[in-house]
Amino acid sequence: MLSGTWLIHSAAAQTVADTVPVADSVLMKKHSPHKATIYSVILPGLGQIYNRKYWKLPIIYAGFGVMTYFIYTNTDSYLTYRSAYIERVNGNYNGNYADLVNKYNESELLSAADYYRRNLEISILITALWYVLNIIDAAVDAHLYTYDINDNLSLRITPDLLPPAQTFRIQPGISLSFHF
Repeated sequence: MLSGTWLIHSAAAQTVADTVPVADSVLMKKHSPHKATIYSVILPGLGQIYNRKYWKLPIIYAGFGVMTYFIYTNTDSYLTYRSAYIERVNGNYNGNYADLVNKYNESELLSAADYYRRNLEISILITALWYVLNIIDAAVDAHLYTYDINDNLSLRITPDLLPPAQTFRIQPGISLSFHF
């Protein structure tokens, strides 16, 4: 019986201790743009996870997937046409690339190889740009993480009469009022 009374009193004391009032201003954990940038440098998309912008992950990885596809196909085509050009120059008409060697002349094969090499280089540059944009996005999102967009933000444009300046006449004008 004594233990039951003790249990009731300790539970009542615990509920009173658990309901401590919280101050009006709660301290938020500092959100570091530097951390978000470093995370995105280490692994693309990790900065977006740190910023809790999970919806951006499919976009980031879809971009990298598309660029990987272009790099792979342009590399394959470049190596194929370059090898066919080498076989054509060496006079090997029955080699691994006989269908291309017999179909195109040297200048066409060289032109195709240059075309795919150029596309390969552009694909690599765009992939690097996509990587840098991922880092910049994580850094900017981290800077704006605590930015509050209030519903009271508005702009009111109304016609107005401007006070006389040098001509002693009232001038028509426009009044811009920002409310936030």
